[in-house]
Amino acid sequence: MNEITQIRKLSLWIFFLPLIAINLCLFISQNPQLLENTFFTVDQIGRSGFSIPYLDGSLSISRASRTFPQYLIFKPAMIITAITLYYYWKNNNNLINKLNSTNFDHKFKTFGILSAIFLAIHSIFLGIKFDIQIYKLMRRVILLLFIIFELIAQGVLVYHLFKIKDKITNLINKKVLILKALLVSILAIVAVLSLPILLDKGNTHFKHALEWNYFVGVIFFYVLTRFFWRRTT
Repeated sequence: MNEITQIRKLSLWIFFLPLIAINLCLFISQNPQLLENTFFTVDQIGRSGFSIPYLDGSLSISRASRTFPQYLIFKPAMIITAITLYYYWKNNNNLINKLNSTNFDHKFKTFGILSAIFLAIHSIFLGIKFDIQIYKLMRRVILLLFIIFELIAQGVLVYHLFKIKDKITNLINKKVLILKALLVSILAIVAVLSLPILLDKGNTHFKHALEWNYFVGVIFFYVLTRFFWRRTT
């Protein structure tokens, strides 16, 4: 099926593009001397010493990505990822309809496209300075909505796939489906358990480490998609 081929291709883009982007921004942030005395001199705010933020939470993804020249990498990568997400959820909707002989928009498509929209909005406004408290709040809300809608879309899609797994046995790897369900469950549990800490004003390093790892966890869902659907001709 053409939809399966497209979904397999899109899933790799959605995983690798943002993963490479955020880590390349981190590399530049920690090695600003490589671009010293060039047009791409790293902004002072975007500089940091060597660390592994996945473990120590020394800086946020935002700080590593929102200043020049890192945003030249981060913004296009996230906007392209958002566009790719749109086609990913659209193709999944078409595939489920074809498998079930139906023709309507499933909820996972709606939530998936909403997550893509909020990711694009967050990327566009990241690094733009407005000395307005409501703007800072809205930026956090937009990022939170991206995560919420993404998790809902992933969860609902997994639910639909479980319902029809016996009909599509020859097309899928059931073990990977279980892994996808387990991943979404872990992400949801971590989000709920971390909420009290996230609402507290302290625990900055924990929040930053959670941000890096959680983002990787969310996009890891897509690399599993690559191995979930079997290759078709």
